[in-house]
Amino acid sequence: MRVGLFVTCVNDTLFPGTGKAVVTLLRRLGCAVEFPEGQTCCGQMHVNSGYRDEGVRLARGFLEVFAGYDAVVVPSGSCAAMVREQYPKLAAGMGATRPGAFAGAHRGRTRFAAAVAAVTPRVYELSEFLVDVLGRTDVGAYFPHRVTYHPTCHSLRGLRVGDRPTRLLRAVRGLELVPLPAADECCGFGGTFAVKNAAVSAAMCADKIANVEATGAEVLCAADNSCLMHLGGTLSRLRTGVRVMHLAEILAATEGDR
Repeated sequence: MRVGLFVTCVNDTLFPGTGKAVVTLLRRLGCAVEFPEGQTCCGQMHVNSGYRDEGVRLARGFLEVFAGYDAVVVPSGSCAAMVREQYPKLAAGMGATRPGAFAGAHRGRTRFAAAVAAVTPRVYELSEFLVDVLGRTDVGAYFPHRVTYHPTCHSLRGLRVGDRPTRLLRAVRGLELVPLPAADECCGFGGTFAVKNAAVSAAMCADKIANVEATGAEVLCAADNSCLMHLGGTLSRLRTGVRVMHLAEILAATEGDR
């Protein structure tokens, strides 16, 4: 299976180890993984901030770059939800933008809608791809640590990945998975929400951190590094000793790793 990795902006800029872990993991499971260098942003920040036209341009770029793959794997529920849930809405909402340009606008809408229909059904968040497409929960991982899992909002409420990530974690040899109290509550990041509503965001993060500490876990795992960045900063400042790790990094770990 020919798989395209959409690494996402946050991972590419701040957490390159996550992208490497995805490649290691998928190749171990027999996938031919490619990283198309023409990829940029999915456009989520732009659309959520009201810059719809700019978001559409980025969406066009994504659809062009990933058009030829059997599957597109995204190590982020947030970005995967943008592509799967919002691109069809962008296509449905496109209209002529200026008088006299209706024919060209119509052709553009048609091409965009066709590309959305062709590509988005093949876009998967990592745990969806592993469980639903490859049919795997045991991926050969070894990680002898006490771990708790935070289900991020977009993966939980948008993509509805359910228990796929925890099924994968439970199959990791040596790993002790402990439940996180109030796991389904938001961590407070929410992209631009954390900037526009800093005090509320910090309070929500504090609640989440208290619940993480109550588990006695060594590692806080999630499938979105944006949320882990938010939580990890507070965990570090409070010197809790709890480290954060993306799901891909745990699943890529083997007994030979140190």
